[in-house]
Amino acid sequence: MADVKMQSIYKQFGKTEVIHGVDLEIKDNEFVVFVGPSGCGKSTLLRLIAGLEDVTSGEIEIDGVRVDYLPPAKRGIAMVFQSYALYPHMNVYQNMSFGLRLAKTDKKVTDQKVREAAEILQITELLERKPKELSGGQRQRVAIGRAIVRDPKVFLFDEPLSNLDAKLRVQMRIELTKLHRELNATMIYVTHDQVEAMTMADKIVVLREGYVEQIGAPLELYHKPVNLFVAGFIGSPAMNFLDGKISGISEHAVEFELENLEKIQIPCSPGEDATTGNYVRAGVRPEHLELTGEGNAKLRGEVFAVERLGGETYLYVHTEKDKALTVHAPGDKVVSVGDLVSIEFSPQTCHLFDSKGQVFEKLAA
Repeated sequence: MADVKMQSIYKQFGKTEVIHGVDLEIKDNEFVVFVGPSGCGKSTLLRLIAGLEDVTSGEIEIDGVRVDYLPPAKRGIAMVFQSYALYPHMNVYQNMSFGLRLAKTDKKVTDQKVREAAEILQITELLERKPKELSGGQRQRVAIGRAIVRDPKVFLFDEPLSNLDAKLRVQMRIELTKLHRELNATMIYVTHDQVEAMTMADKIVVLREGYVEQIGAPLELYHKPVNLFVAGFIGSPAMNFLDGKISGISEHAVEFELENLEKIQIPCSPGEDATTGNYVRAGVRPEHLELTGEGNAKLRGEVFAVERLGGETYLYVHTEKDKALTVHAPGDKVVSVGDLVSIEFSPQTCHLFDSKGQVFEKLAA
């Protein structure tokens, strides 16, 4: 397998620039996920690596060799698409072996590679079936098998699970993670689903409007987002945001005044942009909000929806200022729509964002 390096990558379609100077290094055997909302450039970036689109400027290296001027077949990559792209008139064996037969690979070698891949993917009994006789999950395994037999340096996945139902997506996430370990492969995976990114990736690349917002391990992005966008995008349910202003500043904390005039000391480095009276936002995860007694409440509100998931419950609450909050609670918590609740949270769990959406550096409590 191989590492992948992208240096100052720009991509334009006509006069429209869609990728803005991306610098990225993917290490050998890493599972890296490109994630972001629709139109952020993640699939375009993947297609640039694959050679399905030409870079406007910049360089791409795979395994130490510059490849941005090479055709896809010369780059040592294999790509799995959202649509499976199987030949309907061929059976599974023929679909998986097609690329090898096209390259005039020895028949015995081809047969060995196809059967080894089929065993890894647990589809040996399907080799004689046509695609129309397969379920969505089975078709996706065949598409992945077709990539495996080519023994590529890098696997590329473009939203491969989006056509599957919810239960099968969870199962295939686990299987792809297991496959990554078994093949010891370099994999680059595109998705708009941040849950997929969190559960599968060694490293996540968060994109927005063609720019890289943050790169890091899943829990690093979850606990240390660099800005408001990453904080709101990573995490399900999403982070809650509270509007307020800076009411005081010390060396090791910023005093944050909520809309209801409640004041909390958030341990963070004030930085250059911290000025008393400036309007800022505090972010707090649903699991860090707790229902509490009236006397300890920082916020109060009315429950407008309850989502019971068995072992846990999510409460959706309108605060006094009509701000919607999501609160994580135990599965057996007795709360109903219309109930008035009091909410508490620790300042240590808060993130503070300035008017430009940049985070104040957090300090240990």
